[in-house]
Amino acid sequence: MKVVLFCGGYGMRMRNGVADDVPKPMQMVGPRPLLWHVMRYYAHFGHTEFVLCLGYGAHYIKDFFLTYQETASNDFVLRDGTVELLSTDIRDWTVSFVNTGQDSPIGERLRRVRHLLDGDEMFLANYADVLTDAPLDEMVKRFTDTDAGASMMVVPPQSSFHCVDMGEDGRVSGIMPVSELPLWENGGYFVLRQDVFDHLPPGGDLVQDGCGELAKEGRLLAYPYRGFWQPADTVKERAALDAAYAQGVRPWMVWENNAGAPA
Repeated sequence: MKVVLFCGGYGMRMRNGVADDVPKPMQMVGPRPLLWHVMRYYAHFGHTEFVLCLGYGAHYIKDFFLTYQETASNDFVLRDGTVELLSTDIRDWTVSFVNTGQDSPIGERLRRVRHLLDGDEMFLANYADVLTDAPLDEMVKRFTDTDAGASMMVVPPQSSFHCVDMGEDGRVSGIMPVSELPLWENGGYFVLRQDVFDHLPPGGDLVQDGCGELAKEGRLLAYPYRGFWQPADTVKERAALDAAYAQGVRPWMVWENNAGAPA
Protein backbone atom coordinates (compact mmCIF):
# COMPACT_ATOMS: atom_id res chain seq x y z
CA MET A 1 0.00 0.00 0.00
CA LYS A 2 1.05 3.61 -0.53
CA VAL A 3 2.11 5.56 2.54
CA VAL A 4 1.17 9.23 2.88
CA LEU A 5 3.36 11.11 5.36
CA PHE A 6 2.54 14.60 6.64
CA CYS A 7 5.81 16.55 6.62
CA GLY A 8 4.67 20.18 6.42
CA GLY A 9 4.33 21.34 10.03
CA TYR A 10 6.38 24.15 11.54
CA GLY A 11 7.27 22.20 14.69
CA MET A 12 7.33 25.29 16.89
CA ARG A 13 7.74 23.23 20.07
CA MET A 14 10.95 21.81 18.61
CA ARG A 15 12.64 25.22 18.65
CA ASN A 16 15.50 25.44 21.12
CA GLY A 17 16.06 29.16 21.37
CA VAL A 18 18.51 29.46 18.45
CA ALA A 19 17.97 30.14 14.78
CA ASP A 20 16.75 26.79 13.57
CA ASP A 21 14.46 26.49 10.57
CA VAL A 22 14.95 22.77 10.05
CA PRO A 23 11.46 21.17 9.97
CA LYS A 24 10.56 18.69 12.66
CA PRO A 25 10.67 15.56 10.42
CA MET A 26 14.31 16.38 9.66
CA GLN A 27 15.45 16.56 13.28
CA MET A 28 18.07 13.90 13.89
CA VAL A 29 17.81 10.63 15.80
CA GLY A 30 21.18 8.97 15.49
CA PRO A 31 22.65 9.53 12.00
CA ARG A 32 19.27 9.87 10.29
CA PRO A 33 16.25 12.21 10.61
CA LEU A 34 12.93 11.26 12.18
CA LEU A 35 11.32 10.99 8.75
CA TRP A 36 13.80 8.33 7.66
CA HIS A 37 13.04 6.23 10.77
CA VAL A 38 9.30 6.41 10.04
CA MET A 39 9.83 5.43 6.40
CA ARG A 40 12.14 2.55 7.32
CA TYR A 41 9.42 1.21 9.63
CA TYR A 42 6.91 1.08 6.79
CA ALA A 43 9.46 -0.33 4.35
CA HIS A 44 10.18 -3.16 6.78
CA PHE A 45 6.57 -4.29 6.34
CA GLY A 46 6.81 -4.10 2.56
CA HIS A 47 5.28 -0.65 2.01
CA THR A 48 7.87 1.25 -0.03
CA GLU A 49 5.80 3.69 -2.10
CA PHE A 50 5.72 7.00 -0.26
CA VAL A 51 3.89 10.28 -0.81
CA LEU A 52 5.45 13.11 1.19
CA CYS A 53 3.09 16.04 1.88
CA LEU A 54 5.52 18.94 2.04
CA GLY A 55 5.12 22.44 3.42
CA TYR A 56 7.43 24.30 5.75
CA GLY A 57 11.11 23.50 5.17
CA ALA A 58 10.39 21.38 2.09
CA HIS A 59 13.83 22.03 0.62
CA TYR A 60 15.51 20.29 3.56
CA ILE A 61 13.55 17.12 2.84
CA LYS A 62 14.16 17.27 -0.90
CA ASP A 63 17.88 17.90 -0.44
CA PHE A 64 18.20 15.01 2.01
CA PHE A 65 16.94 12.51 -0.55
CA LEU A 66 18.59 14.13 -3.58
CA THR A 67 21.98 13.87 -1.86
CA TYR A 68 21.26 10.65 0.04
CA GLN A 69 24.35 8.77 1.24
CA GLU A 70 23.70 5.04 1.67
CA THR A 71 27.09 4.68 3.37
CA ALA A 72 25.89 6.62 6.43
CA SER A 73 23.79 3.69 7.65
CA ASN A 74 24.99 0.68 5.63
CA ASP A 75 28.16 -1.41 5.59
CA PHE A 76 30.20 -1.21 2.40
CA VAL A 77 33.45 -2.17 0.73
CA LEU A 78 35.67 0.40 -0.97
CA ARG A 79 37.39 -1.41 -3.82
CA ASP A 80 39.62 0.38 -6.32
CA GLY A 81 37.93 3.65 -5.46
CA THR A 82 34.42 2.25 -6.00
CA VAL A 83 31.89 1.80 -3.19
CA GLU A 84 30.21 -1.62 -3.04
CA LEU A 85 27.26 -1.54 -0.65
CA LEU A 86 26.69 -4.64 1.49
CA SER A 87 23.13 -3.49 2.21
CA THR A 88 20.86 -0.64 1.19
CA ASP A 89 18.13 1.53 2.73
CA ILE A 90 16.13 3.18 -0.01
CA ARG A 91 17.12 1.65 -3.34
CA ASP A 92 13.70 0.03 -3.81
CA TRP A 93 11.68 3.03 -2.57
CA THR A 94 9.48 5.27 -4.69
CA VAL A 95 9.06 8.71 -3.15
CA SER A 96 6.71 11.43 -4.43
CA PHE A 97 7.43 14.95 -3.17
CA VAL A 98 4.29 17.11 -3.22
CA ASN A 99 3.97 20.73 -2.11
CA THR A 100 0.72 20.73 -0.13
CA GLY A 101 0.87 24.30 1.17
CA GLN A 102 2.73 26.20 3.83
CA ASP A 103 -0.13 26.39 6.34
CA SER A 104 -2.49 23.60 5.26
CA PRO A 105 -4.20 21.43 7.90
CA ILE A 106 -3.46 17.73 7.61
CA GLY A 107 -6.83 16.95 6.06
CA GLU A 108 -6.21 19.49 3.33
CA ARG A 109 -2.72 18.08 2.73
CA LEU A 110 -4.30 14.67 2.22
CA ARG A 111 -6.87 16.12 -0.19
CA ARG A 112 -4.05 17.62 -2.26
CA VAL A 113 -2.42 14.25 -2.89
CA ARG A 114 -5.64 12.38 -3.59
CA HIS A 115 -4.80 12.18 -7.31
CA LEU A 116 -1.78 10.03 -6.41
CA LEU A 117 -4.03 7.57 -4.56
CA ASP A 118 -6.67 7.04 -7.25
CA GLY A 119 -7.30 3.37 -7.79
CA ASP A 120 -6.07 2.41 -4.33
CA GLU A 121 -8.91 1.07 -2.22
CA MET A 122 -6.79 1.42 0.92
CA PHE A 123 -3.69 3.36 1.84
CA LEU A 124 -1.64 4.22 4.91
CA ALA A 125 -1.05 7.66 6.41
CA ASN A 126 0.89 9.02 9.32
CA TYR A 127 2.68 11.90 10.96
CA ALA A 128 6.38 12.11 10.14
CA ASP A 129 7.61 12.53 13.71
CA VAL A 130 6.25 9.63 15.77
CA LEU A 131 7.92 6.24 16.20
CA THR A 132 6.56 2.85 17.28
CA ASP A 133 7.25 -0.88 17.21
CA ALA A 134 3.58 -1.79 16.69
CA PRO A 135 2.80 -4.79 14.44
CA LEU A 136 1.67 -2.99 11.30
CA ASP A 137 0.56 -6.16 9.52
CA GLU A 138 -1.85 -6.94 12.35
CA MET A 139 -3.13 -3.36 12.31
CA VAL A 140 -3.84 -3.57 8.58
CA LYS A 141 -5.46 -7.01 8.76
CA ARG A 142 -7.79 -5.97 11.56
CA PHE A 143 -8.89 -3.04 9.42
CA THR A 144 -9.35 -4.97 6.16
CA ASP A 145 -11.56 -7.50 7.95
CA THR A 146 -14.12 -4.74 8.66
CA ASP A 147 -16.12 -2.21 6.64
CA ALA A 148 -14.52 0.70 8.49
CA GLY A 149 -13.51 3.74 6.50
CA ALA A 150 -10.56 4.55 8.74
CA SER A 151 -8.43 3.07 11.49
CA MET A 152 -6.15 4.90 13.87
CA MET A 153 -3.73 3.74 16.52
CA VAL A 154 -4.72 4.89 20.00
CA VAL A 155 -2.33 5.01 22.93
CA PRO A 156 -2.60 5.74 26.67
CA PRO A 157 -2.26 9.42 27.63
CA GLN A 158 1.39 10.45 27.55
CA SER A 159 1.22 13.19 30.17
CA SER A 160 3.29 12.76 33.34
CA PHE A 161 0.79 14.82 35.35
CA HIS A 162 -1.54 13.42 38.02
CA CYS A 163 -5.30 13.80 38.28
CA VAL A 164 -6.75 14.65 41.67
CA ASP A 165 -10.18 13.62 42.99
CA MET A 166 -11.50 16.03 45.56
CA GLY A 167 -14.72 16.97 47.28
CA GLU A 168 -16.41 20.35 47.50
CA ASP A 169 -14.48 21.05 50.71
CA GLY A 170 -11.18 20.61 48.88
CA ARG A 171 -10.27 17.35 50.60
CA VAL A 172 -8.49 14.99 48.23
CA SER A 173 -9.80 11.44 48.04
CA GLY A 174 -7.40 10.08 45.45
CA ILE A 175 -4.52 10.79 43.12
CA MET A 176 -3.93 8.93 39.86
CA PRO A 177 -1.40 9.34 37.02
CA VAL A 178 -3.08 10.50 33.83
CA SER A 179 -1.54 7.50 32.05
CA GLU A 180 -3.57 5.13 34.22
CA LEU A 181 -6.94 6.67 33.41
CA PRO A 182 -9.26 4.72 31.08
CA LEU A 183 -8.54 7.16 28.25
CA TRP A 184 -6.87 6.85 24.87
CA GLU A 185 -5.12 9.39 22.64
CA ASN A 186 -4.77 9.55 18.87
CA GLY A 187 -1.45 7.91 18.03
CA GLY A 188 -1.49 8.28 14.22
CA TYR A 189 -0.57 5.25 12.05
CA PHE A 190 -3.79 5.53 10.05
CA VAL A 191 -5.16 2.91 7.68
CA LEU A 192 -7.66 4.56 5.35
CA ARG A 193 -10.15 3.78 2.62
CA GLN A 194 -11.12 6.22 -0.11
CA ASP A 195 -14.33 6.90 1.87
CA VAL A 196 -12.38 9.26 4.11
CA PHE A 197 -12.32 11.84 1.31
CA ASP A 198 -16.12 12.06 1.44
CA HIS A 199 -15.73 13.62 4.89
CA LEU A 200 -12.84 16.00 4.25
CA PRO A 201 -14.00 19.53 3.41
CA PRO A 202 -11.56 22.02 1.89
CA GLY A 203 -9.22 23.14 4.66
CA GLY A 204 -10.45 20.32 6.88
CA ASP A 205 -8.70 18.19 9.48
CA LEU A 206 -8.13 14.46 9.06
CA VAL A 207 -8.92 13.54 12.67
CA GLN A 208 -11.67 15.99 13.59
CA ASP A 209 -13.46 16.02 10.25
CA GLY A 210 -12.56 12.81 8.44
CA CYS A 211 -12.30 10.41 11.36
CA GLY A 212 -14.88 12.31 13.42
CA GLU A 213 -17.59 11.92 10.79
CA LEU A 214 -16.74 8.26 10.20
CA ALA A 215 -17.01 7.71 13.97
CA LYS A 216 -20.56 9.09 13.89
CA GLU A 217 -21.36 6.45 11.26
CA GLY A 218 -19.76 3.71 13.35
CA ARG A 219 -17.03 3.27 10.72
CA LEU A 220 -13.93 4.38 12.63
CA LEU A 221 -11.77 1.58 14.03
CA ALA A 222 -9.27 2.02 16.87
CA TYR A 223 -6.15 -0.06 17.33
CA PRO A 224 -5.23 0.20 21.05
CA TYR A 225 -1.50 -0.16 21.64
CA ARG A 226 0.39 -0.11 24.93
CA GLY A 227 3.80 -0.96 23.51
CA PHE A 228 6.49 1.46 22.42
CA TRP A 229 5.09 4.66 20.93
CA GLN A 230 6.98 7.92 21.10
CA PRO A 231 6.32 11.28 19.47
CA ALA A 232 9.02 13.90 19.02
CA ASP A 233 6.99 17.08 19.41
CA THR A 234 9.53 18.82 21.64
CA VAL A 235 13.29 19.21 21.96
CA LYS A 236 13.16 17.04 25.09
CA GLU A 237 11.33 14.19 23.35
CA ARG A 238 13.65 14.25 20.34
CA ALA A 239 16.71 14.34 22.63
CA ALA A 240 15.35 11.33 24.55
CA LEU A 241 15.04 9.34 21.32
CA ASP A 242 18.53 10.37 20.28
CA ALA A 243 19.95 9.32 23.67
CA ALA A 244 18.13 5.99 23.46
CA TYR A 245 19.59 5.43 20.00
CA ALA A 246 23.09 6.13 21.32
CA GLN A 247 22.54 3.61 24.13
CA GLY A 248 21.36 0.95 21.70
CA VAL A 249 17.77 1.06 22.97
CA ARG A 250 15.93 1.24 19.65
CA PRO A 251 12.63 -0.66 19.81
CA TRP A 252 11.18 1.28 16.86
CA MET A 253 13.92 -0.04 14.57
CA VAL A 254 12.04 -3.25 13.84
CA TRP A 255 14.19 -3.81 10.75
CA GLU A 256 17.13 -4.44 13.12
CA ASN A 257 15.55 -6.38 15.98
CA ASN A 258 13.53 -8.79 13.80
CA ALA A 259 10.22 -7.63 15.26
CA GLY A 260 7.15 -7.70 13.03
CA ALA A 261 7.33 -8.93 9.44
CA PRO A 262 10.58 -9.95 7.79
CA ALA A 263 12.39 -7.18 5.93
